[in-house]
Amino acid sequence: MSSLPVIAQTAGPGAARVAARRRKVKAAGTNRRPGWVTYLILGTVLLISAYPIYYTFLLASSDQVTISQHPIPDLIPDGLLMDNVQRVLNSDIPLVKGVVNSFIVALVQVAAVVMFSTLAGYSFAKLRFRGRKPLLVFVVATMAIPTQLGVVPLFIVMRDIGWSGHLAAVIVPGIVTAFGVFWMTQFLENALPYELIEAARVDGASMIRTFWHVAMPAARPAAAMLALFTFIGSWTNYFWPSIILNNQNPTLPMVVRQLQSSYFQDYSLIMAGVLLSTLPLLVVFVFAGKQLVSGIMAGAVKG
Repeated sequence: MSSLPVIAQTAGPGAARVAARRRKVKAAGTNRRPGWVTYLILGTVLLISAYPIYYTFLLASSDQVTISQHPIPDLIPDGLLMDNVQRVLNSDIPLVKGVVNSFIVALVQVAAVVMFSTLAGYSFAKLRFRGRKPLLVFVVATMAIPTQLGVVPLFIVMRDIGWSGHLAAVIVPGIVTAFGVFWMTQFLENALPYELIEAARVDGASMIRTFWHVAMPAARPAAAMLALFTFIGSWTNYFWPSIILNNQNPTLPMVVRQLQSSYFQDYSLIMAGVLLSTLPLLVVFVFAGKQLVSGIMAGAVKG
């Protein structure tokens, strides 16, 4: 960008004054704080998004008699939350086993999805091989296929290899996702310069070492975002685990479903179980919210 004295010498003082005004306007627009309308819209969206969780908290803090008389509870919760939580813990459903199984499935899938998606994304973004673009299009096109279409053949395969009722039948089909491959491909395409890869190869680094020491650090923001979304999707997944697992080896969504089946009319007990299953996700968002936003913004910025 040319300085104002240079502009004044080459184009005259009038052009310098115009350039100075434009720079002031641009600087003011960059440093300008959002107005009250922006905060009002954001606050409204935040309240609408948080109300279902707070409504669950209100029902979990009440009792069945009060819920039957007043389906829409007061905004001030009652003091029965800990009692309902204790009832959930003392019920005959395998809550602890469901929590442990959900953590095992979620953590293994997070590690596998991040690793394999980053490997595939690095290959599609930075390696040159025949059929690269058609293969990437094919991978992305698989996202348009509904999950329900593959349930029957997947169930037959899992039954034939003896994995029915085991956590491996839930973990293995989700160790890599088309969205993860597409996301890491798009991110590494812009975030990883070819010069770094060539410098690593000149220094004698192998393909795997170049990936581990060059591509992985560059992909960290997008990998963190992918890990968070994978954890949420795995933690809340009910459809496939309810088909392939049994009540003796459930995940947490299946446990909550068992609670609803056992105490169908006791909504305070059901909502207490739902609140317990939601708490780990809230903790993840509290401690990893900044990393999530930075990962999304890093993937959205080109260049």
